[in-house]
Amino acid sequence: MNGKKILRYLAVALFWSILGLATVWAAAALYFDIRISWLRLPLAAGYLLGMVAVRLWVRNPWKAVITGAGFVVVLNWWFLLQPSNNRDWQPDVAVLPYAALTGDQVTIHNIRNCDYRTETNFTVQLYDKTFALDQLRTVDLYLVTWGSPDIAHTMVSFGFTNGDYVCFSIETRKEKGEEYSAVKGMFRQFELTYIIADERDVVRLRTNYRADDEQACLYRLQVTPEQGRKLFLDYLRRANELHERAEWYNALTDNCTTAIRTQRAAADRAPWNWRMLLNGHLDELLYERGMIVTNLPFAELKKLSNINARAKAADQAADFSQQIRKGLPGFGGEPPAVH
Repeated sequence: MNGKKILRYLAVALFWSILGLATVWAAAALYFDIRISWLRLPLAAGYLLGMVAVRLWVRNPWKAVITGAGFVVVLNWWFLLQPSNNRDWQPDVAVLPYAALTGDQVTIHNIRNCDYRTETNFTVQLYDKTFALDQLRTVDLYLVTWGSPDIAHTMVSFGFTNGDYVCFSIETRKEKGEEYSAVKGMFRQFELTYIIADERDVVRLRTNYRADDEQACLYRLQVTPEQGRKLFLDYLRRANELHERAEWYNALTDNCTTAIRTQRAAADRAPWNWRMLLNGHLDELLYERGMIVTNLPFAELKKLSNINARAKAADQAADFSQQIRKGLPGFGGEPPAVH
């Protein structure tokens, strides 16, 4: 077989591999995203079997035309599915936060501070608070892993000179009875939400109340106050956009980590790296880029940055945020909490 025939064979194999993957994706989209439950399986199975029949019995080039056309029809339908802010939401995500900017003052409405008794037994508490942008001094990253070390949940917390911290957690906005699934998260199953919370809520939930051994590491990002304020305003802008108009969550393209990157203007985004997707290694990437302290070997830094024991000891203390940071690598003296 000469070189041209090999290249032609490889090109045909690649073409049909792409069409095959597109067919499987389209069948899965029909199965997960058709809203009429009894219709999902027969429609998805019928589509998949129909495309197999086309592949087996229709002559070229019509088999490729029909297979491609079927995928395009499903894709167009999928893009027409609309997210909503009006569903029967779980109580912890029922009320969306939003912010109002007046000069150098930002008032954030509906900051969440749930009072947890267990992971699923809690009282939702919301409050409003005004922050002075010129008092924003620090930006901290939480990296929370469970199960696989390759996947993590990221949260970003902004610190002010008076000891206040406000934490952002990008999550799925689940309806009552819904459970998160990474597979479903790649389809149009969940709306996107920016939770704005007290650290005693979103941090303690993961370190003190979750039953699946979540491990939280806390790192101080090496950014200037001006860079921190810009990032803070990026978060608030996205929260306001979601308050006004719902958007879909996507486990690959719009998740807790990739959304941080895409909320910024393209010119301001850090270069793409595979660890932004397998974000359990995000701290390693930040270490290599000098975005967190580098005066310790990375393995030692990661070990010392785990805050689970600190969070359990602090629990409901008023100065929870100060206690979990005290003595961490890269953290200076924390300002006392003001209440």
